[in-house]
Amino acid sequence: MPRTADEARRTELLDRAVDYVCSHGLADLSLRPLAKAVGSSPRVLLYYFGSKEELIVEIVRRGRSRQRAMMVNLKRTGLSPREVAKRLWREWSKPEWAPLTRLSFEVYVLALSDRSRFPRFLDSSVNEWLAALGNCTTTTATILIAGFRGFLLDLLATGDRARVDRAVDRWLAQVYDA
Repeated sequence: MPRTADEARRTELLDRAVDYVCSHGLADLSLRPLAKAVGSSPRVLLYYFGSKEELIVEIVRRGRSRQRAMMVNLKRTGLSPREVAKRLWREWSKPEWAPLTRLSFEVYVLALSDRSRFPRFLDSSVNEWLAALGNCTTTTATILIAGFRGFLLDLLATGDRARVDRAVDRWLAQVYDA
């Protein structure tokens, strides 16, 4: 079924909003600058999304759908769990994912502070990782999730790719050789 003009415009605005929030962050998000950046007006954004909070929820969902697409593609490769984890790290740590990764961490912290602001975000973020690592035991997947988050935070904070990559390689060897 083809999209209506309204659905196509909403999708376009949402994609632009995700890009804007990835570049500017979420904590101080204001509708006026966002609307200007996406080629719209605050009134139009409210028409399509209902409220600022609903728009933020949709931005987060769209950003996470970009992440899920990458995870699903890796899961379909038929590689061993260790190779999936290595590829996941290589993909996830690419510079082009950094803005979305920062956004995910920002929302994670906001959701921890006020679970009602981003309902189901915390559970879905864990469950999506578990699904992406579905060919591992739950314990191994949990270890990987915790490790990846820590290494991603380190990489975002320091930019020291060589050091973090060496640590990830050693860590994965320990996880899978244990």
